[in-house]
Amino acid sequence: MPASETHRAIEAVWRIEAPRLIAGLARLVGDLGLAEDLAQDALVIALERWPETGLPHKPGAWLMATAKHRAIDRIRRNVLAERTQVKLGRDLELQQTLAQADGLAALEAAAGDEIGDDLLRLIFTACHPVLSTEARVALTLRLLGGLTTAEIARACLAPEATIAQRIVRAKRTLAEARVPFEVPRGPERAARLASVLEVIYLIFNEGYAATAGADWMRPALCEDALRLGRILAELMPEEAEVHGLAALLELQASRLRARVGPAGRPVRLNDQNRARWDQLLIQRGLAALARAEALGGELGPYALQDAIAACHARARTPEATDWARIAALYDALAQRAPSPVVDLNRAVALAMAYGPAAGLELADTLTDEPALQNYHLLPAVRGDLLARLGRLAEARAEFERAAALTRNAAEQALLLERARALSPD
Repeated sequence: MPASETHRAIEAVWRIEAPRLIAGLARLVGDLGLAEDLAQDALVIALERWPETGLPHKPGAWLMATAKHRAIDRIRRNVLAERTQVKLGRDLELQQTLAQADGLAALEAAAGDEIGDDLLRLIFTACHPVLSTEARVALTLRLLGGLTTAEIARACLAPEATIAQRIVRAKRTLAEARVPFEVPRGPERAARLASVLEVIYLIFNEGYAATAGADWMRPALCEDALRLGRILAELMPEEAEVHGLAALLELQASRLRARVGPAGRPVRLNDQNRARWDQLLIQRGLAALARAEALGGELGPYALQDAIAACHARARTPEATDWARIAALYDALAQRAPSPVVDLNRAVALAMAYGPAAGLELADTLTDEPALQNYHLLPAVRGDLLARLGRLAEARAEFERAAALTRNAAEQALLLERARALSPD
């Protein structure tokens, strides 16, 4: 295999194996930063050796064994604390015993016993509320998404140095706060799970509708969030909200191809070619929603949003959309998780179900809401409703205001185009 193809294969292996590798090492050494360093050391060795030897039969086991050997080397240099030395010393004895047979295969089996728990621990640690939202997103993309610092910087539209510092500080904060590498229990588990779901949802949303830059979407971020959502659903099968989030991401992702037209121009929901919606993702999303509902109890915020997305997914045409049900679901969501953004979406649903005047009445009550003062979608929604009511001059002003507020170039162009279309001849 040519070196370039080998390097691409190594990159693909790393994206898949990095979370499991770091999770397993973190359990052994008790330090998230050290676990990542050891995993990176193993990657460097792979980049040096695999182009010559070819990919091993089980690359994940090879990386884990190599990383553990690196950890043992550090022990011998007295870098690790005594507690960690004892733990890894026992692990060394295990490796020496297993080496008499098929060492790597046996090691993979031994390491795999707790891999689900390890991944769950890693997810809860990376998304710990002691970290800022920005730090949680960056650390999750690094440890669970397998992204490089440069890739995270591009995704977050921040300088690479800023992201590097953010990640270093996040790991230092976790160490200084003595955050245990474990899955919380009881009431703390529910609170921490909310943080985990929020981080995955934020990653997806930034990919689905980029807040800034030239591109309308960043599909790679959506793919990372989808993968994280699926992993979490496998690890926590009894959590309805986990399935609700996974379902929401699947259904939203099903529209990605239809949301962009020629030259990257945004395409609004009612103008999308629904034949381009991904039916496999729709079926996955509907199945995940069914699992969430089957677990019983009151639907949480993500499951409710998923139920809304399902109404769109089931409609063959825009006219077939059950907007009355969507409006009712937004009413329930506003009760379950009240926020100005939910109310704005509820205004859109009311307008579609009962006419633009009904939607505008609710949207007008949000104009003094502090959280929406710089939110471009508020004037964008008002502009659309005013235009449908024939109040064209007011609508044009709202679209121009929305364009001035957004930092996304593609969206700004669309809003200005809508404003120009309302200009008098």
